[in-house]
Amino acid sequence: MEAVVIDAGSSLLKAGFAIPDQDPSMIIPTKMQGMVEDDESADKEVLPDISVDPIVRGVISNWDAMEDLLHYVFYAGLGWEVGNEGQVLYADPLLTPKAIRELLVQLMFETFNVTGFYASEQAVLSLYAAGRLSGCAVDVGHGKIDIAPVWEGAVQHNASKKFEIGGIDLTELFARELGKSNPKVSLDLSIVEKLKETYACTTEDQKAYEEKNKTFQEEKHTLPDGQVISIGKERYTVGEALFQPSILGIEEYSIVEQLIRCASCVPFENQRQLLENTVLCGGTTTMFGFEDRFQKEAILASSTSIRPALVKPPEYMSENMLRNSAWIGGAILAKVVFPQNQHITKAEYDESGPTIIHRKCF
Repeated sequence: MEAVVIDAGSSLLKAGFAIPDQDPSMIIPTKMQGMVEDDESADKEVLPDISVDPIVRGVISNWDAMEDLLHYVFYAGLGWEVGNEGQVLYADPLLTPKAIRELLVQLMFETFNVTGFYASEQAVLSLYAAGRLSGCAVDVGHGKIDIAPVWEGAVQHNASKKFEIGGIDLTELFARELGKSNPKVSLDLSIVEKLKETYACTTEDQKAYEEKNKTFQEEKHTLPDGQVISIGKERYTVGEALFQPSILGIEEYSIVEQLIRCASCVPFENQRQLLENTVLCGGTTTMFGFEDRFQKEAILASSTSIRPALVKPPEYMSENMLRNSAWIGGAILAKVVFPQNQHITKAEYDESGPTIIHRKCF
């Protein structure tokens, strides 16, 4: 049986057997609906107004919900049988607290009886997917942005940065801006999310953004309930917020400045190789114009001796690699880790306990 690769984010969980040239077979929402049990019929009814987030800003925060989610993935989604479980490789978010990692490996061995387990950081896996051992991973997720220099397969934690803005904050920004232009229309956040994916884009630089704010073309969009809204300069504000976080009311450096500052914390002789092998990942980075803007600003912000460059996905990889890079990298790594017995075995876990994850995986 192939090992299972899990990449669980704040918005989506991606899972599937380790087949590197394919997309994950399961991509499902992480958020779960609450359930209530009817005492008389013992039937479970969905409560639409109750939802549970197992993962918040990249960190597992509700372990009961996480257990339920993984149970569904393993047994209903991937077809595991109780008593015949397999091996798991887990894509770990940047700077995950040690206690969370220990609880995760404990859950895997004591609740799901996995035969082997390995965890690797998402930044490393995203670089593997792009065919790199060293470089910088810039991951714009649903609830966070991770920027991590990786040298020879190891995250340089002292030079890494995680900050808690992400796709959800851009969606909320888009909703507020659309509300100003369309004050009589009530917009559900899930609808705004889809509108963002369709219309949001990034201008070529700050000057172009300022011009778009003055002269822009409005588009009309009909909502599922028949209401018609206008979308104009709001579409440019979404992408600009990553380059000007003050738009979100946050005092932070831009995403490009964050990258340059992170790279400057590693030895100077390594900085060129890191910045010239930068990998963008996460759904937000697929926004129209984002790559070009990022590349342009990175070059302007760097010293003249370094020309930052974005690694393009290999032709043989899935066209969805930017969205699924950590999972794909996990599928690649699983082909090495488990056959070469580099993973945590059940016997090792029983002997050493949850702390073994720090010795064998990071």
